[in-house]
Amino acid sequence: MATFRVLRSICTPTHYQVCRFHLSAARQEAVVISGRKLARQIRGEARRDVEEWVSAGNRRPHLSVVLVGENPASHSYVLNKTRAAADVGISSETILKPSTIFEEELLELIHKLNNDNNVDGLLVQLPLPEHIDERIICNAVAPGKDVDGFHVVNVGKMCLDQNSMLPATPWGVWEIIKRTGIPTLGKNVVVAGRSKNVGMPIAMLLHTDGRHERPGGDATVTISHRYTPKEQLRQHTKIADIVVAAAGIPNLITADMIKEGAAVIDVGINRVQDPVTGKPKLVGDVDFEGVRQKASYITPVPGGVGPMTVAMLMKNTIIAAKNLLVEPERLHMVAS
Repeated sequence: MATFRVLRSICTPTHYQVCRFHLSAARQEAVVISGRKLARQIRGEARRDVEEWVSAGNRRPHLSVVLVGENPASHSYVLNKTRAAADVGISSETILKPSTIFEEELLELIHKLNNDNNVDGLLVQLPLPEHIDERIICNAVAPGKDVDGFHVVNVGKMCLDQNSMLPATPWGVWEIIKRTGIPTLGKNVVVAGRSKNVGMPIAMLLHTDGRHERPGGDATVTISHRYTPKEQLRQHTKIADIVVAAAGIPNLITADMIKEGAAVIDVGINRVQDPVTGKPKLVGDVDFEGVRQKASYITPVPGGVGPMTVAMLMKNTIIAAKNLLVEPERLHMVAS
């Protein structure tokens, strides 16, 4: 037991080095990846980028967030984003609009912000009220200011392995995998969930060519969705080296579905009632306590992918500021 403790103490992974020992007597639990710790590192990088940018005589990057309605979760997410912006030195504003706003009014506001030279990054917090078409709104944001990475131009460039604004959550997942040292080249990956803002982009980043303009992970990726039978999903996850759970289904991925030593990234955010306290709590799509006994790496919920999403949004805002200075015509690239 003393020998095991010594091995465990020297086997703590860094971002660039992963040490593994094959122990027959006992198996170490999965390394719990701290998204908060990685996000702090990335925000530190962003802070230095902003300081250098401003020191060179450039205007401080500015992020505008449009928040429609009174959804408590949306208000919480936006508050986290504006706090992160302040932390890295990005100025920001939150523009509040009632849930009764007409789609045409929202489009007019977006058009105004698109053409405001003082606005570098622009996002409209989702979800929107049912009477507003989210796709129309996402495509109305100028691609050069689209820090969410949802505009069809940015999605298309991502799918073609070209440099573009990457959606913040998928980019956060990609950074977790890279910075933790989890190998992807030739590995089997299952992405549970096919949403256009999360599941699909994650699959694109992981499977595309690592030699292209926007390097991918060169993995073999399987995508499941709501119509994939559970037993069929299990067949895929049991041979997967990496499982990314992004379906929005609590405890979708359980220990019996994971092969020994797999890396598990939990993107799910589900509010459920705690059976002990009766109070609401956040859980992911993965049975954390069970899966951590078999996996090599696992992200927690909360504290995993969530902080990374906000950190990557800050990176996108800085990229937008730099791109718009070099290519001012992109200010006016709005969908017809």
